[in-house]
Amino acid sequence: MQVTETLNSGLKREIKITVPAGDMEAKLMARLSDARNKVRINGFRPGKVPVQHLRKVYGKSFMAEVVNEILNDSTRSIITGRGEKAAMQPEVIMTEDEKEAEKILAGGADFEFSINYEIIPAIEIKDFSDIKVTRQVFDVPDTEIDEQVQRVAESARTYEPKTGKAAEGDRVSIDYVGKIDGEAFAGGAGTDQPLVLGSKEFIPGFEDQLVGAKAGDEKQVTVTFPENYQAAHLAGKEATFDVTVKEVSKPGALEINDETAKNLGLESLERLREVVRTQIENQFGSMTRQKVKRQLLDQLDAAYSFEAPSKLVEAEFNNIWTQVNRDLEAAGRTFADEETTEEEARAEYLRLAERRVRLGLVLAEIGEKAGVTVSDEELQRGLFEQVRRYPAAQQQEAFEFYRSNPEALNTLRAPMFEEKVVDHLLGQISVTDVKVSKEELMADDEEAETAKAKPAKKAAAKKADAKADDAEEPKKKAAPKKKAAKDAE
Repeated sequence: MQVTETLNSGLKREIKITVPAGDMEAKLMARLSDARNKVRINGFRPGKVPVQHLRKVYGKSFMAEVVNEILNDSTRSIITGRGEKAAMQPEVIMTEDEKEAEKILAGGADFEFSINYEIIPAIEIKDFSDIKVTRQVFDVPDTEIDEQVQRVAESARTYEPKTGKAAEGDRVSIDYVGKIDGEAFAGGAGTDQPLVLGSKEFIPGFEDQLVGAKAGDEKQVTVTFPENYQAAHLAGKEATFDVTVKEVSKPGALEINDETAKNLGLESLERLREVVRTQIENQFGSMTRQKVKRQLLDQLDAAYSFEAPSKLVEAEFNNIWTQVNRDLEAAGRTFADEETTEEEARAEYLRLAERRVRLGLVLAEIGEKAGVTVSDEELQRGLFEQVRRYPAAQQQEAFEFYRSNPEALNTLRAPMFEEKVVDHLLGQISVTDVKVSKEELMADDEEAETAKAKPAKKAAAKKADAKADDAEEPKKKAAPKKKAAKDAE
């Protein structure tokens, strides 16, 4: 086998491999000889089939196996032997000439092919002592727990039908149809929709116009969608809703006790408070973690500057760009609505893809040198957590998909590995804890990043907020609903 480097430019490599026809012939004859004692051909006793007859029957198929074996084994061994790591699966280039291919399969010509690939650059891990991050810590006060417990109790509050007019705090059940310029619009209708007046669940002005309504009333509600409403085709427009009030109910007493907790499936009020505290602490802890991680990655990004493999960057950019366009389309918005252009957005997201690839390679190198691994047990736990995010009816199907698809399973392993590397780094760098208020912790510290990324980046963030909202309340997606738009502000 002759190996010749034909390209060495930056991270790009091209290697030409030539396997002489004599070597191909020897490999073929070894296969034929091995098969002679195994195949059964009419007219011949076992082990007595002439090799030339075997070659006539199986020669091309066996030679095709030889070709595949050479491609698989030589590609790996050549790259490893050169002390290189391929960024992605190498591209194999073989002759497209059918006559030449026939000669190779017949053993009458050298087998020549080339492999094109990009290498992962050598990364020298630097000292971590200069990396310093500030960890914002919010100590959750009892008042925060009290407020959340009250909100949870509100969800379990009972309502009793009442006669007479609806007052603020009452719950009405309504049917509605929304119209703009006299034409009903998609998503603007709902039936048997419960609405607590004063909850500010719907867009401004909607609930106010139902105060004083009675069961059986038909009212026309006129409102104006907020300028920043999630659905661009509705933003800023005046709409009328034909509303039928089907029922008016008054709220029962708001009781916060063991019985309330039991109605929520918990054994006591104390247990309810424990669950609420854990959820709140996890929520704020996640915010703290993300801010610390962002500081860490920003400093790693500044410390490591190298050429990233273009194929990896291209793949990452395509993933980002597909999601951005999908989110814009779902929101009914354009790049112009986001005060940018497609060209500007492409350039910014390409820079983001390059950053992600570089940081991914840096973290992978740090993790490898530190011996960081994701155990099968950890991966199994991660799989169960992922599957639980699916609707109950789809969980088994999702579980089987991941278990039978190694590539999909690796999409779970990669972020788990990254988080473990981050944990490792946090044990190596300087971390200073700072007590902050809830407002400080929740403050959006990405304004500078958003400004750099142009408004197109905000579109994805807005849509992500809206998706989170929909996940919490899947039954409340009607047009007058304010919450999705409010979360997206």
